[in-house]
Amino acid sequence: MDTFKSFESNLYGINDDTFADIALGLFRFQAAHNAVYKAFVDNLRVNPAQVQRLEDIPFMPIAFFKTHTVQTGVWTPQTVFTSSGTTGAAVSRHPVNDLAFYLRHSERCFEHFFGPLTDYHFLALLPSYLEREGSSLIAMMDHFIKASGSPYSGFYLYTVDKLLADLDKLRNDSRKVILWGVSFALLDLVEQYHPDLSHCLVFETGGMKGRRREITRAELHTTLTQGFNVSSVFSEYGMTELLSQAYTRGGAQFTAPPFMKIIGREITDPLTKGLVGETAALNVIDLANWNSIAFIETEDLGRVYPNGSFEVLGRMDNSDVRGCNLLVSQ
Repeated sequence: MDTFKSFESNLYGINDDTFADIALGLFRFQAAHNAVYKAFVDNLRVNPAQVQRLEDIPFMPIAFFKTHTVQTGVWTPQTVFTSSGTTGAAVSRHPVNDLAFYLRHSERCFEHFFGPLTDYHFLALLPSYLEREGSSLIAMMDHFIKASGSPYSGFYLYTVDKLLADLDKLRNDSRKVILWGVSFALLDLVEQYHPDLSHCLVFETGGMKGRRREITRAELHTTLTQGFNVSSVFSEYGMTELLSQAYTRGGAQFTAPPFMKIIGREITDPLTKGLVGETAALNVIDLANWNSIAFIETEDLGRVYPNGSFEVLGRMDNSDVRGCNLLVSQ
């Protein structure tokens, strides 16, 4: 019998052979126990019992997080993650049943690609996120900082001089150093100080937050690699509405963890899914979202490749500018 516990127990044993069966089981469970999603599926006249392929699952538009409480089952949230937004604009709200699970899960996503948190110093340059409440990224980074056990790991809000001094102190340290920042803050650091970060890994989480003009990810990475004297820049793909994160390893293509899958859809016809190798709107299956909704139709544009990796090229033209996105490459 499908229950929250059964989905959690299966989450970390998922592989390419089992993903579809578990995802279809979760779809049927959420179509029955998530009131908002059930109404959406019913409105499309889809019979969950007849859905046999991932591509045939109805993906809920991400904008529903701005207008509805998206929750599977009946429970009281431990916390609610909220998105950033322009003044007066509606924000997404993602109720979280178990904050400790989210923190452990984010750690597993990171360690799947990069190894133990204790191998790193985490220096976080995330001013716009620290200046508001409800950021899932701040919750994740706070956990990484504490779990790393490093006296240098921390947030640097208005202390750029200390950040530069600490980066320099760690130049020959045995641990690897990660500078994790929002795009506009990293660009400010490059332009004002031109620090040599050749001993660091630079992670960008996107977003100009209205502080600078939006640019393509390729332009951002070129500026940062040259300005910081690093060979490449890493990127994280995450958002308020997802509990999982995907990462690049210094290139343009993201790789999702085993419990997350990206599916391309036709830009002008959201019901046509499964596009590979061409510009498409992106749907996300995040099996960690069993308490909310695992099947999300995002407003991001990108390309999905045959090996499952994907690029994020920008935003749909008619969608709000959000913190984790850059403009479409020209």
